[in-house]
Amino acid sequence: MESRNNHRMNGCVIKRLVRVCSILAVVWMSTCMLACGTFSNIAPAEDESPNQQDENLIVVGVSQLGSESVWRTANTISIQNEFTQENGYFLIFNNARQKQENQIKAIRGFISQRVDYIIFSPVEENGYRTVLEEAKEAGIPVILMDRTVNASDFYLVTSWVGTDFTKEGVDAAKWLEEELMNQNREDDVVNIVILKGTKGSSSEIGRSEGFDQIAKTHSNWIVLEEEYADFTAKKGEEVMSKLLKRHTKIDVVISQNDDMTFGALSAIRKEGKTAGVNQEIIMVSFDAVKDALELVMSEEMNVAIECNPLQAPYVASIIRKMESGEEVEKQYFVKEQVFTKENVSKELINSREY
Repeated sequence: MESRNNHRMNGCVIKRLVRVCSILAVVWMSTCMLACGTFSNIAPAEDESPNQQDENLIVVGVSQLGSESVWRTANTISIQNEFTQENGYFLIFNNARQKQENQIKAIRGFISQRVDYIIFSPVEENGYRTVLEEAKEAGIPVILMDRTVNASDFYLVTSWVGTDFTKEGVDAAKWLEEELMNQNREDDVVNIVILKGTKGSSSEIGRSEGFDQIAKTHSNWIVLEEEYADFTAKKGEEVMSKLLKRHTKIDVVISQNDDMTFGALSAIRKEGKTAGVNQEIIMVSFDAVKDALELVMSEEMNVAIECNPLQAPYVASIIRKMESGEEVEKQYFVKEQVFTKENVSKELINSREY
């Protein structure tokens, strides 16, 4: 906790001045950035002047990588619900619009504002070393959420909260193994296409590697093509439409998030084909948002591999530990499961927060 103590060693008077200047800067940045439509920030309410802020509030700067999917929206809501003034936080929130340069600029802004903690979900794995070194030099702990940075830079991070993307890929492949066995097709040639997410992101890399670990043990699993579709429904439909035109027989679609799956299903229907349980194309998806579980229940989608977006409470738990001087783990995995028609119910869907 030495860096944390160094960060606060200048005393309450200076800290109060810094905090006031920081919040004033946030208000100014928020006004400017919202005006140009680049970022979305949370600043003090209009009737609340900066010097009325509670000096004991923990200031967190959060850079969200974007708003590309239903999952990402749920993840953002989790952040905004957790880091409230009622819970003891002052939140500075930034949307990087899926551009790494925006995110790095925002993190540098957090450093100059001397926030207490920096939290961000990296757009991709590489390219953050310099800004992470700057945060470390400033004595500001960095907590990664959802995605991570490459292994050579991970030592600069205090902790990470997220899902085991490689395990998700393995789970998808193991489910497919079992499903083909149940259909007595384990020895048949199976033609597979893969819709991949944002190139270079840890979720794309992990899910790809995990699925490939199992797929390469089946010589009859033929991966026809792997195409990047950026985790969006629009791109998913566009890429799937092209794949359907290029390949007359596709047995399985592995889609690395639900939004791409929604787009892919639209393309499949437009092509006059069917997907889902006992249909032409087996549909495997990741995230398991409400709309995806509805499709699993209606048998239009075979399986949804859960990726839990409600990660902010885990991050807050890490901060609480650090505030009380406790050691924290380098990695924390959130709980997840695999959903098929056998374990999806209306009650589950209705109670789901995302």
